[in-house]
Amino acid sequence: MSTQLRPTDVKRLNRHWRRRTQGRIALIAESVTQPFNLGSILRTCATFGVETVWLAGNSADPAHPQVGKTALGTEQKLHLEKAADAAQAVAAAHEAGYRVAAVELARGAVPLHEAPLEGDICLAVGAEDHGCSRALLSGADTVAYIPQVGRVGSLNVAVAAAVAVAETRRREWQQDPVGTPEDADAAGDAGASPAR
Repeated sequence: MSTQLRPTDVKRLNRHWRRRTQGRIALIAESVTQPFNLGSILRTCATFGVETVWLAGNSADPAHPQVGKTALGTEQKLHLEKAADAAQAVAAAHEAGYRVAAVELARGAVPLHEAPLEGDICLAVGAEDHGCSRALLSGADTVAYIPQVGRVGSLNVAVAAAVAVAETRRREWQQDPVGTPEDADAAGDAGASPAR
C-alpha cells in the first residue's frame, strides 16, 4: 500500500529531478487578467523551474492579493518581467536565446506532443477569453495546440500553461533515461558490501 512521502523524501525526489534538468524554459502570459489564473500559472512555473515569466499586455499585477493566494509565495521565486505588448515580450524572449512556442488552437498549429519543444523554449499563453493575439502568433517560432477529445472546446489558461510546461519538461526527462531515486537506492544497496 502506498503512503505519502515524508518531507525529507520529497526533497530527495526533487533533487533527483533537478539534477536531470538542463534546458531553460520561460513563459509569456499575454493579458491573463484573472489574478487566480495568473497565480496558478506562476506556481506551476516555479514548480517546473521556469526561469523568466514575461507578463505582456494587461496581465494581472503579480502583487494582487488573489495572485498571492493561489501562487502561495512561489511568485517570489521567479524572475518576472513586464512587457508592454506581445511583440515586446517575444522580442525579449528571442533576445534571451529562447525559441517561442505559442499554445493556441489556431490554423497551422501542430499537436503539442509533436511540437519542437527541445532546447531553450519560451511557451506563450494568451488571455482567458480570446487566447493569443495575432501579434503573438505571428512572432512565435511555432504554434501548438493541446489535443482535446471531450465535448468542451477549450481549457482554462492556467491548466493549458501547466500542460504545456509539464510536456516540455517530460520531453527533456524522457531523453535522459535515468531511473527514479528508488532505483538509485536499490543499485547502491546491491553494490554495497554486506555488513559483518
